[in-house]
Amino acid sequence: MITKHELPILEYDDTSLEVIAPNHDITELKLPEKCLFAFLSDEVHEYAKAHHAEVVEELITFSHPVKIYVLHEGDEDICLVQSIVGAPASAMILDSLIACGCKKIIATGSCGVLDEIPENVFLVPTKALRDEGISYHYLPASRTIALDEAPVAAIENCFKKHNLPFITCTTWTTDGFFRETKDMVQYRLKEGCRVVEMECAALAACSRKRGAKFGQFLFTGDSLANVHEYDARDFGCDSHAKALQIGLDILATWED
Repeated sequence: MITKHELPILEYDDTSLEVIAPNHDITELKLPEKCLFAFLSDEVHEYAKAHHAEVVEELITFSHPVKIYVLHEGDEDICLVQSIVGAPASAMILDSLIACGCKKIIATGSCGVLDEIPENVFLVPTKALRDEGISYHYLPASRTIALDEAPVAAIENCFKKHNLPFITCTTWTTDGFFRETKDMVQYRLKEGCRVVEMECAALAACSRKRGAKFGQFLFTGDSLANVHEYDARDFGCDSHAKALQIGLDILATWED
């Protein structure tokens, strides 16, 4: 049944089937249960090449193909994907991965800070503010979405095991990179958001709709803390290699 509303983004269909299935053109692809869903630029491809990862598929998008790697390391295989940035594209890719077997997903990437947090600090979101569009197509409307407890615990346990400091937080997920206005930054900060990014709420909603478990850890990049002067810093590039290694370790040790 469709829940109708004056605003189209708040209308939700919770019963009828999709016209296009997320695995419509890759129905024979079977992927590992665990997946590292990364926003780490070339780091993913370099790591995959160095560790002889298998390219099992390329998802065809309107911009460029997305390689799906499988790492054959240790006792179990792990799926490794460098996603396209942005909620709609990344949710489309994740939906396809889940349809092909991925059920335990850890995402990682950079975020902007809303208050005074140095660059290259790790954070673990426990809740995401749904200020993007795609999550409303996967779950009924709500202001925030809580991330799944099991992957959050797995992420925190891994950081503690390696004595790596981290901050738990609420993240602001937005589609409008150039519409993070000065007043809106202050408003989000006052309601408890410490960082901003473009995918977390969407990926969490997609995973919940499809019955997968999803968690994410972030590292700080640019800063919006001084609303009078934007500071791009280095977008957290120094954390890419470390984040990839941490993500794989989280998945390797994640046990429900």
